[in-house]
Amino acid sequence: MRRSGHRGAALRVLLVAAFVVSGLVVEVTFGAALRPAYAHAVLVESSPVDNTVVAAVPRQARLRFNEAVTLTPQSIQLLDPAGDKVGIGAPGHADGKANTVAASLPADLGKGTYTVAWRVVSADSHVISGAFRFSVGAPSAFTSVHDEGPGRLTPTVHAVGRGLAFLGLALALGGTVFLVMLWPAGARDRRGRLIVWAGFAALGLGTAMVFLAQGPYATGEGPATAFDPDVLRLTLATRIGRALLVRLGVALVLAVILATVLRRRKRGDAGADTPVVVLGALCCAALVSTWPLTDHAHIGAQSWLAVPATGVHLLSIALWFGGLVPLTACVVGPAARRDERVRPLDPALTRFSRLAQVCFTMIAVTGLYLAWRQVGTFGALAGTAYGRLLLVKFGVVLVIVALASRGRRFVRHHAKEPGDARALRRSVAAEVVLGAGVLSLTAVLVNTAPARTTYAPPVRAKVAFPATAGTRTRLDGGRVEVELTPAKQGANVADIYLVAKDKTLVDVPEVSGRLQSAGTSIGALPVKVSAAEPGHYVASAMSIPYPGRWVLWLDIRTSDFDEVPVHFPFTAR
Repeated sequence: MRRSGHRGAALRVLLVAAFVVSGLVVEVTFGAALRPAYAHAVLVESSPVDNTVVAAVPRQARLRFNEAVTLTPQSIQLLDPAGDKVGIGAPGHADGKANTVAASLPADLGKGTYTVAWRVVSADSHVISGAFRFSVGAPSAFTSVHDEGPGRLTPTVHAVGRGLAFLGLALALGGTVFLVMLWPAGARDRRGRLIVWAGFAALGLGTAMVFLAQGPYATGEGPATAFDPDVLRLTLATRIGRALLVRLGVALVLAVILATVLRRRKRGDAGADTPVVVLGALCCAALVSTWPLTDHAHIGAQSWLAVPATGVHLLSIALWFGGLVPLTACVVGPAARRDERVRPLDPALTRFSRLAQVCFTMIAVTGLYLAWRQVGTFGALAGTAYGRLLLVKFGVVLVIVALASRGRRFVRHHAKEPGDARALRRSVAAEVVLGAGVLSLTAVLVNTAPARTTYAPPVRAKVAFPATAGTRTRLDGGRVEVELTPAKQGANVADIYLVAKDKTLVDVPEVSGRLQSAGTSIGALPVKVSAAEPGHYVASAMSIPYPGRWVLWLDIRTSDFDEVPVHFPFTAR
């Protein structure tokens, strides 16, 4: 019987490990798929402006972002028309502003098209990169530059570390609360202690992996530089580097506190736990806070509310999932195997049911607020990667709530009479599996660009064709329609339709365009427009250098002597 029990315990540990691995698979799969979406900070202005021609060599390359950024020695690089690096000054913050970056350029640059490649760490600890071009004297042929980043291994290590840390946090905190507060007998249960200590190990290992991978990821180098002293110093100088060290330290203190409490409980001395438990609660709060203070929560509007809301959301998930695993492995499962019909399984079941109800309430309240803050509009739910992941998480949580409701009904109906624990075991086991998915989706969402900043629905506008004093045309009384996609920084496509009064398309000899930044002194940028079909014209490579208010001017030549200008103001995200 002892051997059978040991085999059962081993199977349960393997099952928990399988949940962890499945969560990590989701994290790595989604994390790798979403690497291009890591644009958390946004470049709002560059000097020189992208795709402009300057008569003389600029004194410096200058970039302004919408939030503070952290630099590395390779944050700004200049490439000549052949794609070779050109020596420039060390990048630094300009004018004492943390959101403005500049590097001096050599005065002896020859004529041709140059590329400025940049790579910085945004205020929410994520790495962003990009490039823009300018030409000295006249445009020339140039070599396209693709940011390969640090390769696949470093982001994979980073993603696995994030997943391990999230799952470890849940097992460590939730398991600790379950053993100390909800299940007094847990101090003497080897399986329960094993689950909790596995959580602390996963938390420590995952945090260390993220810390070591952060430096190479920020500099764009390979994992071989993870232990380089300069790279480690760079990581320590960032907000996330310091937060990760605090996380490790607090986790160690919390582990010592847990070991002390468990040792006292095994001796039957529970009366002296109160000061230690209070200290442990403070450590739990400090541990959880290391996440929202380094992600989206502390950036943007209402950060004073978003940071505690994110902490409560994460803590509620950890208490529920971290308590559910030892409840399943140590209480419900063994009871179901002993007898199909059992009297109240354990006071821990009732206590956990009450705690889970509170946790789900907090998850729902904080989750709705955070979803509104990060998404903003219903269109962004289906129109962005962040929104789609949020919908998946919402669906999984609904299934978990349904399963949890079955568990609460079991507890309520069988508080005083026997009940079939096998059905309850199946229900809570399914909760554990789905809970691992929720934790993984949460880890991915933390590292995905919020929908509010990435969602850019097409801009559609109609302008009446101006009355002309010259030759009358079929467009008199008609309109010009423009659809701009995706109406955000970078490459865009503008579809232009010339519609007559009778709603038919009208062909004209030529349509030309230019893009003007509203409210700035930047010169107009040429926009190449070509005919797609009679009456339908397309600007297929219209580049918007940075977000803000812009005006698309169109010059419509209706005859050899007549040209009518129309303009479309819009806002680029």
